Amino acid sequence: MAHINLLPWREEQRKQRQKDFVIHAVGAAAIGVLLVWLVHMQMNGMIEAQRQRNDFLTQQISQLDHKIKKIKDLESTKKKLLARMHIIQRLQRSRPQSVHLMDQLVKTLPDGVYLTSIHQQGDNLQLKGVAQSNARVSAYMRNIANSKWLTDPKLDFIQSNKAKDQQGRREAEFTLQAKQRAPKEDDKGANQVAGAS
Repeated sequence: MAHINLLPWREEQRKQRQKDFVIHAVGAAAIGVLLVWLVHMQMNGMIEAQRQRNDFLTQQISQLDHKIKKIKDLESTKKKLLARMHIIQRLQRSRPQSVHLMDQLVKTLPDGVYLTSIHQQGDNLQLKGVAQSNARVSAYMRNIANSKWLTDPKLDFIQSNKAKDQQGRREAEFTLQAKQRAPKEDDKGANQVAGAS
């Protein structure tokens, strides 16, 4: 006799397939959620690591800004000190010049000429005096032009006085301009020797 299966096996097979599908769907959804959660955690970790890097860079930039400010302050102080040193060096170089100026004023004066006033403004000199003749004023100007410490003589004014000197000669009043010459590089050794003596 033939065996007849009266159980609804197709229905059970369909239910089993539905169970398997639900299990697979739930598993896939769980794996998807797990993957999304892992990606989210990784992204959060990367964002946090970048935030820490940014904080570190901000801190380092702040320290560098502070150092740059100190460097600028030091550079400003350095410029001020260099300016002071330059002024001091210029004063040191010009200190013996006044002595040389007085010495040259005496050495360049020819006989028959004397000065009544000397006015100095920077390197410019205004010399007023009296000479026994115009030729003596010319000789005085040549002496100034040949001097190591004076240069560029220019006659501003010369006038003969009506009054005569003790020998009966007429005197000439004059005003001339000259410049004090700075020592040259090859004269520095001589200046130092003169300053030491």
